[in-house]
Amino acid sequence: MFSKTLREAPSSAETKGYGMLLRAGFIKQLANGIFDILPLGLLSIRKIENILREEMNALGGQEVELPLVNPADIWRKSGRFNSIGSEMTRLKDRNKRDLVLAMTHEEAVSDLALYEIDSYKKLPSLIYQIQTKWRDDPRPRAGLIRVREFTMKDSYSFDKDYESLEKQYKAHYDSYLKIFRRMKLPAIAIKSDSGMMGGKISHEFMYISPIGEDTIIRCKKCSYIANKQVARFMCDVYSKEKEKPIKEVHTPETKTIEALCSLLKIDKKKTAKMVFFTGIYKTAEDKIIEKLIAAVIRGDLDVEENKLQKAAKADDIRVASEEEIRKHGMEPGFASLVNVNDDCVVKLVDLSIVNEKNLVCGANKKDYHIQNCNYKRDFDGEICDIAGAKSGFKCIECGSELEAVRGVEIGNIFQLGTRYSEKFGLYFQDENGNKKPVVMGSYGIGVGRALGCLAEEYCDDKGLCLPISVSPYDVSLVNLVKNTKYADEIYDELQKNNVSVLYDDRDENAGVKFNDAELIGNPIIITVGNKSIKDMSVEVQQRANLGTKENIKISSLCSYVKELKEKLMKY
Repeated sequence: MFSKTLREAPSSAETKGYGMLLRAGFIKQLANGIFDILPLGLLSIRKIENILREEMNALGGQEVELPLVNPADIWRKSGRFNSIGSEMTRLKDRNKRDLVLAMTHEEAVSDLALYEIDSYKKLPSLIYQIQTKWRDDPRPRAGLIRVREFTMKDSYSFDKDYESLEKQYKAHYDSYLKIFRRMKLPAIAIKSDSGMMGGKISHEFMYISPIGEDTIIRCKKCSYIANKQVARFMCDVYSKEKEKPIKEVHTPETKTIEALCSLLKIDKKKTAKMVFFTGIYKTAEDKIIEKLIAAVIRGDLDVEENKLQKAAKADDIRVASEEEIRKHGMEPGFASLVNVNDDCVVKLVDLSIVNEKNLVCGANKKDYHIQNCNYKRDFDGEICDIAGAKSGFKCIECGSELEAVRGVEIGNIFQLGTRYSEKFGLYFQDENGNKKPVVMGSYGIGVGRALGCLAEEYCDDKGLCLPISVSPYDVSLVNLVKNTKYADEIYDELQKNNVSVLYDDRDENAGVKFNDAELIGNPIIITVGNKSIKDMSVEVQQRANLGTKENIKISSLCSYVKELKEKLMKY
């Protein structure tokens, strides 16, 4: 075997599963976020890919392979060449033409479909690929879970209308749940934000784990669950009192909500908090325009930046400087939207503010606030939902308590609609001769990330214990007898019966062989030992249940292992 095992994980392995993949010789880091996939790791990845192929083929998908290197023109056509930041790698060829290393392939597949789809007779269509992608992530971590170069299964659907798209979307939704069941990787589907992909409806498939970077908000009683970026919650009206006359009050050194509430002896819910960002807007002419985004939210709540960016319709946002805030007539620490009529300011008002009465807000004057401030009467702005949900908040569906958990995104599905088809001129002629845009969907699963999550889910202090559907081999065969005749025959017989075997015939002591078998984690371990062989038997144990051994006669071993494999393959 080409790769070697390690007794200890390198200090750079920040999660247990990542450390086990390194120790078991599945992967080796070449550079930050870039990995060599070694023979054992590749065998597992190929098994994952085969599951993906089988399920995509079952949906009627046809496999293609699109280039990793794309001409920049197709990304300009979609608008994403400028809207995506430094995570996308841009380069030039020898003729100084702009190129892109593809992070995803909506542009390339739209360009391809231009030459394939022109009539309703070509619809519906579904194509997919399992291919390398590149995303220059600034913070790679946890081994295969967050990398820069990665393999993804991405499929793309083409339909004549939204009703047909719904069917493709639902088919992928169900197929994804089946794919993860076959891998035995616990996954839940949640509502999510479409992000740079675009489209109106999207779901993420999450592996719940403390190592995850996504925050998931879910109800403790009902089925409500969503990514924190889009999660909603029930925000009670704090008071129903009548509007009172506005009044300025001296509030020295009270730049924070905490200091203000302490001075005035009021609850945070009686305050209107300002949050400022600079919105970055990119025009069709590749020009960049910046606008101040001034958002007001109830003092006890926090702004969810993803919601705010979408509400402001900005391509990107950053925290605004004090100079930028003052430029538009507002005073940092004492700001509000009262008397702000600047057309260059994007004014957002969270839902939590709309029905509240007599709030305390900034006076846009140092050391002063305004009491009894009310929406509409004293200030205005676009009403939107920009508040972030938290544990303990009330469920928008049933009113029960919400909780926050961490998760890793292992798959996503998007209803793209006509976003790309209209920009690329991807139209078809319907049954009545009318020209209509193709309705598209996009669906992805990270192959390496799936293996990384499986390693986190299926490992113990001794090593990996992967499910048989994704393990490198079905069996680890450990030979402890000098005469290799019996082990050789067992190896040949199992191989002939479609049971894959990693045969340890090394000249090593029993401890080393057992340690490596447990570390690599193939689900069935067969030991040919000096004691059992006298009775023409071998020891069989399951990696997931170490310590429980069975003596099986060699004559019936093959049928026993085949039955056990079939049992382990069930999902």
